[in-house]
Amino acid sequence: MTPSDPPVPSSGAPVPQPRAPGLPGATALALLLLLVLVHPGALSPAAAAPAGWAWPVSPRPAVERHFEAPAKKWLPGHRGVDLHAPPGTEVHAPQAGTVSFTGVVVDREVLTIDHGDGHKSSFEPVLATVGGGDRVTRGQVIGKVAEPGHGPGGTAVHWGVREDREYVNPLQFVVDLRPSVLLPVPQRQ
Repeated sequence: MTPSDPPVPSSGAPVPQPRAPGLPGATALALLLLLVLVHPGALSPAAAAPAGWAWPVSPRPAVERHFEAPAKKWLPGHRGVDLHAPPGTEVHAPQAGTVSFTGVVVDREVLTIDHGDGHKSSFEPVLATVGGGDRVTRGQVIGKVAEPGHGPGGTAVHWGVREDREYVNPLQFVVDLRPSVLLPVPQRQ
């Protein structure tokens, strides 16, 4: 047996050797540090939220009801999100575009913006302060939540987004909806 050979007990099985202390933790820390140095925004919760879109209500509102895609186009679902915004709350354009509709649909005031890239945002109930054909900029006030507001308590504005004629989750334009990725924690020995 040479000094570099691992000790072998009388059973013949190799003796487990301890790992270098802290090596897995040091490696994980080095990788994390490299990630942050290369891309400082990588750890930000909104790192992958698309650029150029903003919340239509300020400050960032609570979501009273989330998007629920229907199984088929004609089946029930919730084709947008209900954002907490009592009547009178200002509504802002989430992205630049052209107002393509303002008016009453069934029994509520609706405002729609064509963003010109295949996306359209609609809000209800909103008393528009802009008119059809008006160009709007991101963040510009476009109206106020009408009385009564949307939802069971009348304290919300409904925001729907269509992408090439299909309803999509509006939140994907203002927050990163990708699942969280958890890094393993090194085990201490």
